[in-house]
Amino acid sequence: MTAAPGVPGTHRRPDLADQTVVVIGGSAGIGLETARQVRADGGQVVLVGRDPEKLERAAREIEPVGTAAFDATDTGRLEQFFHDLPGPIDHVMVTGGGPTYVPLAEMDLAAACGDFGRRLALTLGVGLCSRGKVRPGGTLLFMGGTGARRPGVGLAIASALTAASPALIANLALELAPIRVNLIAAGFVDTPLSASLLGDRLEARRQQLRATLPIRRVVGPADVAALAVHIMCNDALTGATYDIDGGQQLISP
Repeated sequence: MTAAPGVPGTHRRPDLADQTVVVIGGSAGIGLETARQVRADGGQVVLVGRDPEKLERAAREIEPVGTAAFDATDTGRLEQFFHDLPGPIDHVMVTGGGPTYVPLAEMDLAAACGDFGRRLALTLGVGLCSRGKVRPGGTLLFMGGTGARRPGVGLAIASALTAASPALIANLALELAPIRVNLIAAGFVDTPLSASLLGDRLEARRQQLRATLPIRRVVGPADVAALAVHIMCNDALTGATYDIDGGQQLISP
């Protein structure tokens, strides 16, 4: 089909062949599954994770072009990592870290401020440090959540971050253009992190979601990874937040 006169055609790459994706938080869960799908689509991967042993196990499976073991909230290490990358890259995905649930009565103010600041600083840090390394039209892709959009006991920090992140992403998309910047907001995802947070309540939570979600199943890492790859490949997408929660927001808490 020919585009109408004066209307540019879309430019959607069918896959990630010959592209390089940095996955920060790539040794487990959503990050690791995204790395798998990038490799399946013909792309190369640089894996970053905090735990050297987990990172090594992931690397044996993924066969990345590079790995780096460090805490991405360490701004000095993050800056050095991007500085040391040997060549231009196409996409960066950041998945590391989990939500913070602390009731006000149990909150340590210094710790709360530190956690809040580190999350926003990581997003800003990736935006700042990756300049000059990401090709025009490439993607910075961050993970957020949908669960804290409703207020609740223990959700003060998570709710504030949930509200702040889309605004930050939209501004970065303007300032870093033509690099694209987007946010994936997930509901419950059945990952090792979810298992560690819920412990022996995990199976009950799964059963509840299977019974109540409109999709009648639990969202898994592969679902989120497929969305991530789509956002990387579709170069019309920037400055937006993409929800993936199986309809969790549509049902009563």
